[in-house]
Amino acid sequence: MSQHIGIVEDDPNIQNIVSAFLKKEGFRVSILDTAEAGIELWKDNPPDMWILDIMLPGMDGYEFCKKVRNESDVPIIIISAKDEEIDKILGLELGGDDYLTKPFSPRELVARVKRLFKRTIPVELDKTKQVNVSVGPLVIYKNDRRLFWDGQEQEVTTKEFDMILLFAENVNRAFSREELLIKVWGEDYYGSDRAVDDLVKRIRKKIADMPLETVWGYGYRLRFDKD
Repeated sequence: MSQHIGIVEDDPNIQNIVSAFLKKEGFRVSILDTAEAGIELWKDNPPDMWILDIMLPGMDGYEFCKKVRNESDVPIIIISAKDEEIDKILGLELGGDDYLTKPFSPRELVARVKRLFKRTIPVELDKTKQVNVSVGPLVIYKNDRRLFWDGQEQEVTTKEFDMILLFAENVNRAFSREELLIKVWGEDYYGSDRAVDDLVKRIRKKIADMPLETVWGYGYRLRFDKD
């Protein structure tokens, strides 16, 4: 089945141009005029990716991005007439994966959509090369992307899983925030290291007993004493 993209944009011209280019590449498209309509689509038929304008009537794109990101790691590309660096950083820190300033080339947008899908969709790996990770009460099944703490399966997002797996495979090693940005978000991520702090907070909230320590002035590590 083709991937489903939700376009939240109130400019009919941009709606038509972007949807036409995406449909030509085989994507399914849903067009929404408001963030509120996007929320309804998210409840009923969640897209595999969002293309999101910031300046919208009613709820703005920043708030919509924040709401979606609190529940999912679905890719979000922000498109906006705001080209100030602070606007780009804010959009990315709230959970956007990419940012395009209007006016933009529809072909460039399509290229970024494809690149983002390629980066975020897990590659099917050879099961014989998969090794389950077990550290204290933490058990991770890498191929199935399932995570258990103290015998209970935990519902985690893609980035939460990736960060916990990285720590579990490198127990007691301290990672700087910059390292975590590269390893979890990718080298082409454009944003501040506040994204790392926010992700760690979410993990700690979900699994309160996990010994995920702050290395002050540096970063984080998963701490387990050796027997």
